[in-house]
Amino acid sequence: MPILSSNTVEFISHSPEQTRRLGLRLGSLLNVGDLLCLSGEMGAGKTTFVQGLAQGWGSVDGVSSPTYVIVNNYRNPVGVVLHHLDCYRLLSSAEAWDLDLEMMQEQGAMVVEWPDKIRDVLPADNIWVEINWVDEEKRKFMFHATGKHYEDLLTTFRRSAFGG
Repeated sequence: MPILSSNTVEFISHSPEQTRRLGLRLGSLLNVGDLLCLSGEMGAGKTTFVQGLAQGWGSVDGVSSPTYVIVNNYRNPVGVVLHHLDCYRLLSSAEAWDLDLEMMQEQGAMVVEWPDKIRDVLPADNIWVEINWVDEEKRKFMFHATGKHYEDLLTTFRRSAFGG
């Protein structure tokens, strides 16, 4: 019997470059309306992973943590936006709701850092990525898909990134 369910993928990244490549693989599969939730402590590698996501999305914009501006937007060549939301400084879910999350998801894909802070206003269906610090270079990634669309997306990602 498998230890992980079919809608879960575990991966150990051994370097920031490998973390970016992992993000690139997933970013290349994202479509308008997709939601990724990135959970992990400060310094776990969330922004490094988003750098790869944005590159895979097709954006050439520089990626930085939106901790102080709350939302950064990265456009791909056809002008569709990857919204990068950082909830660390938000005091309540109501503040996130005021950002018009539905509109962001309708206009592009959305990646949310510190999603636990606003879980009650996020759609239940998503890919939740837990990133944990292992050592100076290594990070452990747990991808968990909820909902048929995201289970299919995770299956495609697994094949693309790991061949299985």
